[in-house]
Amino acid sequence: MDYQNNTILLVDDEADILDFLSYNLRKEGFTVFCSTNGKDALKVAQENNPGLIILDVMMPGADGFQVCREIRNNPALKDSVIAFLSARGEEFSQIEGFDAGADDYIRKPVKPRVFVSRVKALMRRQSHEHVNDNRLYINDIVIDKERYMVLKEGREIEMSKKEFELLLLLAKRQGKVFSREEIFTRVWGDDVIVGERTIDVHIRKIREKIGIDNIKTIKGVGYYFS
Repeated sequence: MDYQNNTILLVDDEADILDFLSYNLRKEGFTVFCSTNGKDALKVAQENNPGLIILDVMMPGADGFQVCREIRNNPALKDSVIAFLSARGEEFSQIEGFDAGADDYIRKPVKPRVFVSRVKALMRRQSHEHVNDNRLYINDIVIDKERYMVLKEGREIEMSKKEFELLLLLAKRQGKVFSREEIFTRVWGDDVIVGERTIDVHIRKIREKIGIDNIKTIKGVGYYFS
């Protein structure tokens, strides 16, 4: 098993689900810890620094969104990948999950083989990004953070500084929906006044350069990298 960190924390208030999922993951060689509530999950996460944390949404005490935010605010757990596993499949729940800092959102019920495959994909992403801190690899796209360079199928793509920073912001957290306000703050800064169409123009140019299917629009909310 070639993962940087093969430890997984499962958090769900239903013991039978924890038993079922942990059994299938341990069969694949993962080290698995389980927790039935948010408060205990935070303690277990701090003690074991898991490579992947899988959270249910509806739990007693603190819900999964709250737990996710607390984990994301903990520097010691900055490298942990977080995924939600929930029966709540509404779009607003998924958006809230990504806004809280999740890397993926998996709907229940899920077949064991599909679940394990999703877990392996998330663990590979965690390992790959950890090893290649200065480069982000997404399919045929390479984003070199140190050199401010983007490659597609080995060919360099010319981008302005703001185009690069916007692309990197979205690509670093695939699936997370960034609101327009958040993009303005992170890319242009609070003290910079730009026109209403600035983000739209930059998104259009990035799509033209790397492919229209990579960046998705959530009407009235913002954008995410798929």
